[in-house]
Amino acid sequence: METVRGKLIKRIKRTSIVESFRFILDKKIDFIPGQFLQIIFDKDNYENKKLNKYLSFSSSPTKKYIEVTKKLTESSFSQKLKDLKTEDSVLIKAPLGNCIFNDEYIKIGFLIGGIGITPVISIMEYIVDKRLNTDAVLLYSNRTRKDIAFKKELDYWQTICKNIKVIYTITDSESKEGGYIFGRINKDLVSDKLKDYHQRIFFIFGPPHMVEAMKNICIEIGCRRENIKTEIFIGY
Repeated sequence: METVRGKLIKRIKRTSIVESFRFILDKKIDFIPGQFLQIIFDKDNYENKKLNKYLSFSSSPTKKYIEVTKKLTESSFSQKLKDLKTEDSVLIKAPLGNCIFNDEYIKIGFLIGGIGITPVISIMEYIVDKRLNTDAVLLYSNRTRKDIAFKKELDYWQTICKNIKVIYTITDSESKEGGYIFGRINKDLVSDKLKDYHQRIFFIFGPPHMVEAMKNICIEIGCRRENIKTEIFIGY
């Protein structure tokens, strides 16, 4: 784990309230898809939990830049991110986290809601860039179709990588468009869409209640506990 300086090179709107920030680092950091980092705005007090927060990598280690993605709120940390301009720099401590992808995984699944998608993007992009044969199925739940972050990228990866499949679920209102399932992720949906679930490694990222609910689904349908990988987003 190292502390390096990152210079902002690009901001990307993912939804009305979700934005990505790309940085070029002054020193390369080797990380594994699924890991996260800490952005440090208060360099005089590393223990400042309001201004120094953890965010997942939302880019593959194959890229020359690193990217993080955040649902922007009214918090002090979000305001600092909102104020960043191109060429501004921040301190970054990385890599962190053990909920990671392994190149040797044959089949994986993701049970994800909302902003939990960020580390999934790192993993998916890595699979695509490395042209791995990993069979990956993503169940991705959002309130409305407008809340789906990275949809353009996910749809594109499905067209160029036959072993990637994305299933979108919408919870607030039934979409009139095709391509969406109305309702929450539940054990019936998982069992139906991932019939070979007992062969898959499952990744679950997100806030505590979401992670616990998805983990319980995996256990209820008979997944082996050692095949369930979780990362809880706290104070996000």
